[in-house]
Amino acid sequence: MRQNGLVMLLPHGFEGQGAEHSSARLERYLQLCSELNMQVVNCTTPANFFHVMRRQLHRDFCKPLIVLTPKSLLRHPGCVSPLSDFTKGGFQEVIDDTEVETRKVKKVIFCSGKIYYELLEQRKKKKVMNNALVRIEQLYPLATRQLEAVVAKYKDAESFIWLQEEPENMGAWPHLLRTFKAAALEVIARPESAAPATGSAKLHQIEQLELYEQVLEKSYHKEKELTGLLKHFAKH
Repeated sequence: MRQNGLVMLLPHGFEGQGAEHSSARLERYLQLCSELNMQVVNCTTPANFFHVMRRQLHRDFCKPLIVLTPKSLLRHPGCVSPLSDFTKGGFQEVIDDTEVETRKVKKVIFCSGKIYYELLEQRKKKKVMNNALVRIEQLYPLATRQLEAVVAKYKDAESFIWLQEEPENMGAWPHLLRTFKAAALEVIARPESAAPATGSAKLHQIEQLELYEQVLEKSYHKEKELTGLLKHFAKH
């Protein structure tokens, strides 16, 4: 019953710089989470980072705030917010996809952190628009009602996936496997590992590309098959 306004900004994000530069050991903080004892967030926009810090200062009763901070987002051209996002609204625990048509979505991909921007780039490159990218900005406490609303929105989706950069035995997956009840999640992650990340930048890039291929491959090939059929019928 004592307040603690501690804020920890922990570098976390697989950027090819080796094991010690990749992981803030997110899974260990999530193991400690219970009885609303702390907050764990991974913000993907400047405005959301601003609002979570502002929320921490203005709360009547403060609890520790753990913030995962990917270094690459400090200079990523897509990681920007208009001024209006700072002056209006508040912290968003979940950020839905606004670029897809709900009725056409066949796959809902939940993710957190910088991998969102990389996956977004791959989706545009492959022109796959039948999957929705949903960001979970607050990993604890989990915004259960918001996540249930997202799942209900995409009721016609064929699969719900959790995508993470970390090995399957690390990151947020062990926590979500236990606490995410809105839908049956599949996981796409690096294989289980004793080390947080590889020490080879080249191997890191290969592993990242494999993640994107796994999560987009089925949708990509279905899109190509459909496009081919449409062209065939157009000719005849």
